[in-house]
Amino acid sequence: MSRQKIALVTGGSRGLGKNMALALAKKGNDVIITYNSGKLEAEQVIVEIEKTGQKAAALQLNVGEVKTFDSFAADLTEVLEAKWNQSNFDFLVNNAGIGINTPFESTTEDQFDLLTNIHFKGVYFLVQKLLPFIASQGRIINVSTGLTRFALPGYSAYAAMKGAIEVLTKYLAKELGARGITVNAVAPGAIETDFGGGVVRDNEQVNTFVASNTALGRVGLPDDIGGVIAFLCSEEAHWVNAQRIEVSGGMFI
Repeated sequence: MSRQKIALVTGGSRGLGKNMALALAKKGNDVIITYNSGKLEAEQVIVEIEKTGQKAAALQLNVGEVKTFDSFAADLTEVLEAKWNQSNFDFLVNNAGIGINTPFESTTEDQFDLLTNIHFKGVYFLVQKLLPFIASQGRIINVSTGLTRFALPGYSAYAAMKGAIEVLTKYLAKELGARGITVNAVAPGAIETDFGGGVVRDNEQVNTFVASNTALGRVGLPDDIGGVIAFLCSEEAHWVNAQRIEVSGGMFI
């Protein structure tokens, strides 16, 4: 009998992360999600995951604070032992993030550092910290953005960090290949969530602009993304490695 597979999704309490966690559960995976401040939201996601028949847990983590990763690793060790009686998990989805839209000329050093810590430095060192926990033949999925391929004003810092993540993805795939671990980047287009203050969802002008520049004629929804993450964690995707997979409905093609 094969071992029960476990996925760890950062930022899984809401938005795309929540959808990813539920999609993974529906494919038969147990799920650990992290949340920064939304404990109640995270607990509700756990309830929804458990309704699918899978086990789940939620742990607090600020991905922008590298100094907290040791204590997070200790918490992870504890929950894996208590809930699953094992020391490893299989799939790491680096999803947690924030959006800042600000013109290049007025971007502050504080904004730049915040984005760096969350979207690049945090991911880099979280993967490093969690490598001993990731089972051989495991998967790492880094969430990027369509904004690394096309440019929209105001996202210079955010998109640059995601560009760094796409390069890191290839290096991780190269260096972790000996353990059978695949590493891919998924790049969503504009999605209707509360990300970036909900601008795509709530601003009719932005929504219309995106839809009119998307081949499939609408803005993306969380349900358009979660299934792709679940697929990349399936046996069918074992030969997909070091790829940037854009999931945007054909934005700006």
